[in-house]
Amino acid sequence: MATMTLSKILLLAFAFFFTYIEGRVHGKTKPNHLHIVSLISLPPAPAPAPGPAPARAPQAASPSYYTDSPTPGPSPNLVRSLANVYNVLSFGAVGDGDTDDTQAFKMAWDTACFQNEPAILLAPDDYSFMIQPTVFTGPCKTSLVFQIDGTIMPPDGPESWPSKTNKRQWLVFYKIDGMSMQGGGVIDGRGEKWWNLPCKPHKGPNGATLPGPCDSPVAMRFFMSSNLTVQGLEVKNSPQFHFRFDNCQDVTVQMLSIKSPPRSPNTDGIHIENTNNVQIYNSVVSNGDDCVSIGAGCHHVDIKNITCGPGHGISIGSLGIGNSRACVSNITVRDSVIKRSENGVRIKTWQGGYGSVSKISFHNISMETVRNPIIIDQYYCQTKNCTNQTSAVHISDILYTSIKGTYDVRSPPMHLACSDSVPCTNLELAEIELLPAHGQFVADPFCWNAYGAMQNLTIPPISCLLDGIPQYIGQNTIDQCQDNLY
Repeated sequence: MATMTLSKILLLAFAFFFTYIEGRVHGKTKPNHLHIVSLISLPPAPAPAPGPAPARAPQAASPSYYTDSPTPGPSPNLVRSLANVYNVLSFGAVGDGDTDDTQAFKMAWDTACFQNEPAILLAPDDYSFMIQPTVFTGPCKTSLVFQIDGTIMPPDGPESWPSKTNKRQWLVFYKIDGMSMQGGGVIDGRGEKWWNLPCKPHKGPNGATLPGPCDSPVAMRFFMSSNLTVQGLEVKNSPQFHFRFDNCQDVTVQMLSIKSPPRSPNTDGIHIENTNNVQIYNSVVSNGDDCVSIGAGCHHVDIKNITCGPGHGISIGSLGIGNSRACVSNITVRDSVIKRSENGVRIKTWQGGYGSVSKISFHNISMETVRNPIIIDQYYCQTKNCTNQTSAVHISDILYTSIKGTYDVRSPPMHLACSDSVPCTNLELAEIELLPAHGQFVADPFCWNAYGAMQNLTIPPISCLLDGIPQYIGQNTIDQCQDNLY
């Protein structure tokens, strides 16, 4: 009798546990009736327009992360998670790569976002989901995980894009606080048809552009959001920037693989603008533009263990376009590899801007056949018609240490072209060893109005640096961005 009673108790306990788990995981079965109407809001303002074997040479110390592609972090065991799981298949998604699954993602987002406890929005593996241009709006009631284990993709090219929809962005995450986008899946931007628009630089003769519509979407844009993590994903072939963060705070990006062809125009890997307290770690970027680009209004950014190239290197800028103000400070780039790229570590500003770039550190960077491994360009211009102007963003307190490797002999190993009217000041260089990738001739660095010092002997020597601090920089220029320095 006692044995029978115990058996009944165990059976009831198992049934309760199974019912509890079944209730917390919204699985792959589709509901018979869908009456939910998405509460997703209208998009925010559009994103601004963007804009043979090498010779043996001394190398910077290898970073701890040095592989051709990152290993995505393992997907969490969703059944064991304490969070509710909202599988987009349960909201009507098909996942065949052709069917429009936008509404299913919107409804899953709205449902997860309005929960009072942590939630997971799941795009499961073995499915490919086509999503139209969409804004996922917060704030949500609690933290949210967007788990991408399958593939998500936009419509295939300009002709498939909704006619009355903004063509400058695909997926936007707006006013989100506390979200992780992660998984072992793929974000495929399907960018080839956008790259081949007649207006793109490589389509006209000698790199010229041809008339015609030119707007192309950023794949993933985060706008006015905070406490964000993006990790573990493969992201490829965006029509324009792969990731863009505007007006965001406290962002961590890590263990990403970002890839697009070397001639894909304006396909920056990660771009940040007016975004602060950022960590970009342990990722591989190969594309047709900057691997990482830092725009105006950014400070306290740490970039570590990035393998970059082919591409255009890691850039601060461009800054000061259209006589605008730009303040950038407290940026560190360290323990990284740049290979077969048009630039290495770069600061680029337009003539006519104002503000400052200061407290920048480039440390322990390995260069492999890179044009312009170290470059400051205060005459940045995308046409041949830029006029000379007297104002400029002030560049100061820039530290280059342990930058070693080989450079492409088409350009000098160091190019420090500072403004005529606002010189660069306090440039410091130490442990620089840059040798030609081909041949034995070591080119001289180029300097213009660049003030600074070598802390020890560099290869090649930088005899063109000017000593001291120029006396004619106006104090108003230097003080314009003091609020951003600390």
